[in-house]
Amino acid sequence: MYGFYGGTDVLYLIALFAILIISVWAQSRVQSVFKRYAGTRVSSGMSADHIAESLLARQGYNTQITPVEGNLTDHYNPKTGVVGLSTQVYGSDSISAVAVAAHEIGHVVQYHEGYGPIRFRNAVLPVAAIGSQAAPWIVLLGVFMGSFNLAMVGVILFGVMLLFQLVTLPVEFNASSRALRMLEEGNYISYEESDQAKKVLRAAALTYVLAALSVLISFMRLLSIARRTRR
Repeated sequence: MYGFYGGTDVLYLIALFAILIISVWAQSRVQSVFKRYAGTRVSSGMSADHIAESLLARQGYNTQITPVEGNLTDHYNPKTGVVGLSTQVYGSDSISAVAVAAHEIGHVVQYHEGYGPIRFRNAVLPVAAIGSQAAPWIVLLGVFMGSFNLAMVGVILFGVMLLFQLVTLPVEFNASSRALRMLEEGNYISYEESDQAKKVLRAAALTYVLAALSVLISFMRLLSIARRTRR
């Protein structure tokens, strides 16, 4: 018999709780590192939005830069061709703001160059979106009906969500790498400032790693539940 408090369930809850605690710490660290370097102005004196526009011009891309509401809600929307910079970033000439803005330009370059991982991520996004919502219910329905095959359909769907999260890692790391390289090559930041910008981007990258790990744990949990239909 497999009660809710079986060995696998307890391990799952412990792992999930640990990830939750670390994720809260990671989010706090992102805010802390961003705030630390938000008070340090770049030597070039250019604001994040102007640097972003300059980087786009150097690449020859016609992409709009616009301010958006929210806390670190910076993003690039390839459908509209618009880079949204949060109010903390847009107009600021801090190291933190410049690093975040350049990171989003890194995504713009990825799309224009047809960067493999981001193309693959976009291809699996529709299925991943469905899997994240429907997969757990499909697995539970399969268990309720005693159907291993149905339960595994849910597991596979959620597996696509896991794949999406894993592919997101190289996409984000590559965007940060591109950002630092563009800033350095354009002399927008000094060598010391580059090291500080790297710390901002590394703190942000940690949240993606933890998100992928959280999805992996959930995937293993769903797989464990699905396998019970065979017993």
